[in-house]
Amino acid sequence: MKKRHIFPFAVAAFVVLLDQITKFYISSSMSVYDSTPVIDGFFNITYVRNAGAAFGFLAKASPMIRSLFLIGVTIAVILLIIYYIWKIKAEEKLFVLPLSLILGGAVGNLIDRIRFGEVIDFLDFYIGSCHWPAFNVADSAISVGAIILVFEMFRKKDKKIRSDG
Repeated sequence: MKKRHIFPFAVAAFVVLLDQITKFYISSSMSVYDSTPVIDGFFNITYVRNAGAAFGFLAKASPMIRSLFLIGVTIAVILLIIYYIWKIKAEEKLFVLPLSLILGGAVGNLIDRIRFGEVIDFLDFYIGSCHWPAFNVADSAISVGAIILVFEMFRKKDKKIRSDG
């Protein structure tokens, strides 16, 4: 492994480790649907399990189809990200961090899907009766990575337009 590949895989490994430690803590110290207020009226730690994907996508599909589809897609995404990290050029190094975050998050949730057939979620933000769907550290890493990736893509496109124009 080249020296430039250590950072992205270390970031991904850190995300997986943090994700799995927090999920282990939640699942071993709470019962499903238990909730502990952290900031009244805004944030709870609430232990839930999500059989579907983001926002409950495919939650009502047959367990076999859902499981095969979600595990298959996740493995394909993981392999694609690893390929991109491996092939990334020095001048595109700003893409490494977001891809690493997404990779770590995907692996963290894949571990849950393989072990439990569903993902452990516990971060519950809300205002009044309006709740954002509960999520976890892996979901957070994926979301932050995706936001940074989109930002970098627009920045790169803008830089190219300015250099061409």
